[in-house]
Amino acid sequence: AYYYKNALADEVIFVHEGRGELWSQLGKVAFEPGDYVVVPRTIIHQLHFEDGPVRLLIIESFSPVETCRRYRNHFGQLLEHSPYCERDIRPPGELVREEGEGDYLVQVRKEGQLHQLTYAHSPFDVVGWDGYFYPYAFSIHDFEPITGRLHQPPPVHQTFEGNNFVICSFVPRLFDYHPLSIPAPYNHSNVDSDEVLYYVAGNFMSRRGVDLASFTWHPSGIPHGPHPGTVEASLGKKETHELAVMVDTFRPLYLTETALHYLDPRYPMSWNPDFVPDPPRSADMMD
Repeated sequence: AYYYKNALADEVIFVHEGRGELWSQLGKVAFEPGDYVVVPRTIIHQLHFEDGPVRLLIIESFSPVETCRRYRNHFGQLLEHSPYCERDIRPPGELVREEGEGDYLVQVRKEGQLHQLTYAHSPFDVVGWDGYFYPYAFSIHDFEPITGRLHQPPPVHQTFEGNNFVICSFVPRLFDYHPLSIPAPYNHSNVDSDEVLYYVAGNFMSRRGVDLASFTWHPSGIPHGPHPGTVEASLGKKETHELAVMVDTFRPLYLTETALHYLDPRYPMSWNPDFVPDPPRSADMMD
């Protein structure tokens, strides 16, 4: 097994499926489905998985990944109206002790390339550490949704932020509870951001033709919203059990050539009233 570090970027690993531990110079962080594992740049680490399927969403950030500014006071503490608190954040615990000489391969990601370094001693040969720069885990299930009498704007779902992007968590929650409210979201076009949704679990009320581990991408300025019939179907509904991760980027996104092989050419037509979705394609965006 090799060791890994990202020399230039923080990484946010959302664990859709799989359990295990992240090992680093700073100790072990256990993770399970629904966890965000935040790994700051230059931290040498390994991922150790238990037996079973593994499915990860990995977000790479070339700026620090932080908690939301509006939920912090000027000392950096999370405020009472924040949807999570410091107690929900799980830092490293037990140290990994690897002693003895040998050939320890460290793969370093930099500028899109992997560079190989061989250490004579394990990077985990550490007796202790101090400071505030360490990987941690936070469960999407510990995110407490903010609800209201009327439809709440997307920023209430914000969980993390970086320069020019945010990460949001859509979790089970009550719908709007004004007597005349319409639970389904309204049609809109984002002025400043591209919008990517990764579907994790539950029934996605406003979408047809998407399945678990599907991605949708709506570029800024392109109108989108609930599919036909979903507004009417939402009337009288009290809650949703959906689970999804959203990434809004304030600079344009571009598809890679690899991603082109997984595009659903029918998705833009799914707003037509007579559209019939294909049978669910179980997570083929990640397989």
